[in-house]
Amino acid sequence: MRAPRPKVAIAAVAVAALAVAGCAESNRDDSSSDSKKDTLVFGVAGDPKVLDPSFASDGESLRVARQVFETLVRPEEGGTKVTPGLAESWTPDAAGTTWTFKLRSGVKFHDGTDFNAEAVCVNFNRWYNAKGLMQSPDVTAYWQDVMGGFAANENADLPPSLFKSCAAKDATTVDLSFTRVSSKIPAALMLPSFSIHSPKALQEFDASNVGGTADDIKYPSYATEHPTGTGPFKFKSWDVANKTLTLERNEDYAGTKAKLKTLIFKTISDENARKQALRSGDIQGYDLVGPADVEPLKSEGFNMLTRPAFNVLYLAINQKGNPKLADLKVRQAIAYALNRQQLVDSKLPPGAKVADNFMPDTVEGWNGDVTKYTYDPAKAKALLAEAGASNLTLKFHYPTEVTRPYMPNPKDIFELLSADLKAVGITVEAIPLKWSPDYLNATTSGNKHDLHFLGWTGDYGDAYNFIGTFFDRPKDEWGFNNKALFDQFKDADGTADIAARTEKYKALNKSVMDFLPGVPISHSPPAIVFGKDVTGVKASPLTDERFATAEFK
Repeated sequence: MRAPRPKVAIAAVAVAALAVAGCAESNRDDSSSDSKKDTLVFGVAGDPKVLDPSFASDGESLRVARQVFETLVRPEEGGTKVTPGLAESWTPDAAGTTWTFKLRSGVKFHDGTDFNAEAVCVNFNRWYNAKGLMQSPDVTAYWQDVMGGFAANENADLPPSLFKSCAAKDATTVDLSFTRVSSKIPAALMLPSFSIHSPKALQEFDASNVGGTADDIKYPSYATEHPTGTGPFKFKSWDVANKTLTLERNEDYAGTKAKLKTLIFKTISDENARKQALRSGDIQGYDLVGPADVEPLKSEGFNMLTRPAFNVLYLAINQKGNPKLADLKVRQAIAYALNRQQLVDSKLPPGAKVADNFMPDTVEGWNGDVTKYTYDPAKAKALLAEAGASNLTLKFHYPTEVTRPYMPNPKDIFELLSADLKAVGITVEAIPLKWSPDYLNATTSGNKHDLHFLGWTGDYGDAYNFIGTFFDRPKDEWGFNNKALFDQFKDADGTADIAARTEKYKALNKSVMDFLPGVPISHSPPAIVFGKDVTGVKASPLTDERFATAEFK
């Protein structure tokens, strides 16, 4: 999953007042002699941006969506393999362009209406026929990353849509047709952004009525007050002022019912404050544990779960910023200037490693034979001199008020990287900006940024989800237009044979590291922690933790 998309303004929401102290206390069933806890408060680093996952790309929105909604296929618990979700099975036709999904029967949406093939088509047609601001990359980021364009593109830069049509053959059988073979199908349909919503709720709450302007997007009430899926939890309330979002158990869930009655996500942006809230019992778990806190909390008896390092932190170089950055020698100099091993050793958790590709080595297509840029400040200085850039000045943006799985302490990371750049003669102009929306606006649009760092946690186990998301088309974040590289991505994505496609991914990783649009920094294994008496949650490399299985001892 990406960093949250910028330019988001949450519309007014109907909130239910929640006393924070009350949230922290154990909720007990007085009718039971066992008096068992049934409310879990989980600390998160930031607020969700929107509750309709069709419009979400940030981790906290998707975390909520994974509890409320379901997709046709889903990741295996604790892994990346595609497994049944709302669909029991799926098969492609001989051409590989039409996939038939056999759906589960007896499933109902939270509003009591039936899940069926027609509901699937209502959802896909809603996305495909998007108009106006729904075609903004800030609104339908994942649709555009996976499917490209829409039925009628309103932006000439949008590619043709990969999705072609949806046909309900009967109540439990649906055909999804695509314009070509793609490596993304069916794995990308695991993304929460392809969650299936209640058609009745979509219509009742005008779910596609996205208003405002491109710089000030206003979402409809469905996206802030009425998300309606089929998942094990139902939306109850979002108290924006008190930074709490409350879900309740779906008593009519078609699968195994959640063991918790109530699940509350509590935003605590400060890492130390989350730790203290856990120790005091105000919360019963939190994400993005600081590297230095892992062992102490574990020794105190808290349940520490470490995710596999399925992410990448990178330094992005904007070639439309300072014109010198369009010179490959300057980009190479920046890469050689960075002591990435020191950063990994001093600022990242145990198990972190320096990145040689823009994807982890656990993904097929990773290439150990790419051009490597080991720390060499003398070589960096020489390359700058050759490029006539010995007196280079660069604007270096870094975020504040944020912690991400790949980026535990942005200020510390900035200080190390900027010191390396200064050591080879580059003047660094530090530009700290609040994570959302300021930093994201500044670094993913326009051409005013030179350097910045961001990262990515994989959504599914395919190389395209990493390198294709970054580099398969022009993006303001990078500021380049390399048709040969884009064509190479298109060829790999359309290769049906997995072994052949893997070799093409390896070639792409070499092409990317030769072209060097940025510098991959590291892969980190982020930790998630729960209270001493909380069990049942399995760490996911995709951050797809399932709270329905959580329980108190």
